Amino acid sequence: MSAADLPLSGRVAVVTGASRGIGLAIAHRLAAAGASVCITARRAEPLEEALAEFAPGTAIAVAGGADDPDHREDALVRTVAQFGGLDILVNNAGINPVYGPLRDLDLAAARKILEVNVVGTLAWTQAALAHGLGDGAAGGSVVNLSSVTGQTPAEGIGWYGISKAAVAHLTRTLAVELAPRVRVNAVAPAVVKTRFARALYEGREEEVASGYPLGRLGVPEDVAEAVAFLCGDGASWITGQVLTLDGGLLSAGGSA
Repeated sequence: MSAADLPLSGRVAVVTGASRGIGLAIAHRLAAAGASVCITARRAEPLEEALAEFAPGTAIAVAGGADDPDHREDALVRTVAQFGGLDILVNNAGINPVYGPLRDLDLAAARKILEVNVVGTLAWTQAALAHGLGDGAAGGSVVNLSSVTGQTPAEGIGWYGISKAAVAHLTRTLAVELAPRVRVNAVAPAVVKTRFARALYEGREEEVASGYPLGRLGVPEDVAEAVAFLCGDGASWITGQVLTLDGGLLSAGGSA
């Protein structure tokens, strides 16, 4: 294969929340582009099952909570020891354990969402920098997972959207602070067909998809392709951007 076939050859990536869904698709896409990958997630068993899908020697798995500093340190130490460096961080881990109006929101749950989705994104970035992200010849790339719910209100998941709006602004701020050695971007998907989002479309997928100009909901591979692009040299003059992946939903006046 040529360098064009493996544009991320020799690079090392950490993808959080990667035992299934969008995170796992991203990890597969980065590996297909030549990167060595560490996948993380809370539960060990599904993470090991996911690891078995990768070619031997191309990936490792480290289980633990994304908001646990000991887990972050363990994952990053093991990644650098196994693969010799760190070039890419994808902050995919996120939670949304509540549904309903903000006036009824449990404040303990609200704090937990911010801790994982926002503080966790910053914490992983800080830790990755401490472990050499951006020190390699190609510099570093961080891609965060935001959401279209951070751009326009969405019924029932308002606090999740607020956390993802914070991730978008965190992305822009880090991009300015970490340039020129580390680029920081985000992707903001609409409804993607995953277990995490199934309450938003299950049993009525055709109806939900009818609001999307492109006529379908997203799939994890749609997000993975965008993330892989943002991590590569083709995006070397792109930083501080939040790329909306929504099949035209927002342009048509819709919301997730």
